[in-house]
Amino acid sequence: MFQPLKGLKVIDLSQVLAGPYATYQLALMGAEVIKIEKPGEGDWTRVLGPFPDLIARRMGLGYMTQNADKKSVAINLKTSEGIELMRGLIAGADIFVENFKPGVAERLGLGFEAVREMQDQIVYCSISAYGQTGPLSERPAYDHIIQGMCGIMKTTGTKGSGPTKVGAPYIDYATGMNAALGIIAGLREAERLKKAVHIDVAMLDTALMMMASLATQHLSSGWMPEQNGNEAWSASPSSGAFETSDGMLMLAANNDPQFHLLCAALNRKDLSSDSRYASTAARARNSGQLRRELDDIFLTKPAAEWELLLAEWKVPAARVRGLEEVLAEDHIQSRGIISSMNIKGDTDYEVFVPGLSFLANGVAQSPVNIPSALGADTDAVLSGLNLSPEKLTELRMSGIIG
Repeated sequence: MFQPLKGLKVIDLSQVLAGPYATYQLALMGAEVIKIEKPGEGDWTRVLGPFPDLIARRMGLGYMTQNADKKSVAINLKTSEGIELMRGLIAGADIFVENFKPGVAERLGLGFEAVREMQDQIVYCSISAYGQTGPLSERPAYDHIIQGMCGIMKTTGTKGSGPTKVGAPYIDYATGMNAALGIIAGLREAERLKKAVHIDVAMLDTALMMMASLATQHLSSGWMPEQNGNEAWSASPSSGAFETSDGMLMLAANNDPQFHLLCAALNRKDLSSDSRYASTAARARNSGQLRRELDDIFLTKPAAEWELLLAEWKVPAARVRGLEEVLAEDHIQSRGIISSMNIKGDTDYEVFVPGLSFLANGVAQSPVNIPSALGADTDAVLSGLNLSPEKLTELRMSGIIG
C-alpha cells in the first residue's frame, strides 16, 4: 500500500467537512489520526444522512464520508483536566489540525504558540472560513456562504437565472485537499528547519485560487466574467452545450485542428473548407451561423451515439450524465477511487466512501477501517499516556472523557 505518512501521528480537532476531509487524506496515506470529539455529541455530521438507525447510533453517512481510518477519542476541552490530556497527546504528535473560529483555540490553551511549546516541531494547521488574519477573520461561514462571497455564483447559471450556487459543497472539499497539501509541505519544512510550522488555510482563499484564471484576467485587464450557462469559457461556437435527440452533449472543438476533426466526424467537411469558418477568427465573426448549423446536426442523433463517434475522432465530448449514471460507469469502477464498507448493526449497510483522489503506482488507496463510533478509541489511546483503568473510569464518571 501507498503509506508515505506511516509512523506520523495527527491530532484532529476539526469538525464537519473541510478539516475532517484533510485529515482523512492523511489517514489514507498511512498517518495515525486521532479525532478529538465532544463527549456525548461528537462531530455534527454524525447525525446527517438518510438512515434513521445510523443517525441514532451517531454514525450518519455525513460522518462516514470522510472519517474512516481514524480513531475517535472523546475529551471535554472545556475542562482543565481535558486540556491536560490534550497536552499529553500533543507531546507525541507530528501534526495538529483545528478548524475553530480564529481565537477559540487560543482561549482553550491550544493555540499555535501553546502547542509548539508542547511539541517544538509540530505542523499546526488552522482551517477557517476567512483565515487567521484580515478584517473578516473572525466571521463564521459554511460552503454556501463562501460561494456567495467568492464571486462564483455570479458566473454560474444563465443571464436570466440570477446568481446560482454550485450543486455540491466543493469549496469545503477543495479546502480539505488544500490543507492536506499544506500539511505535507509543512512536514518537510519542519524537518528542514527543526521548528514548528503554522499552516493557515482559508476557504475563501481556496475558492479564489479555484477561480485563478478569472481573477487574473479581471485584475490585469478589468475584464468581468458573465453568466454563460452551459457554454464553454472559450466562447467558441463549436464548443459548449448542444442539445441532441435525447439529451445534452458537452463539446470542445476550440482550435483549428479540433474543428477540422469535428467536421470530419460529422461528415461535414464542407464546413471545414467554408471560408466563413476556416479559422478561429472567422468562426468568431460568424459564430451565429456556425452554431445554427451545428445545432441542427446534433439534433439528429442521441447524445450517447455522438459521444462514441466523437471519441473515435479524438474530439473532446461527453454526454451530460446524472450522478447515478457516472457512478455506474465501467471507467469509474475500474479506477477504484470509491470503495465499499460493511457497517454491522441491527440493520447491516454497505456504505460507499471515497478513497484518495489519485492512484499511486497504479493502485487506488482505500480505507481499511470503518469510522469509529463516538469515543470508541478513548481508553486505548489514553492508556498510552500511562493512565490506569481506574483513572479512566474516574475521568469518564466526571464527564471529562466519553
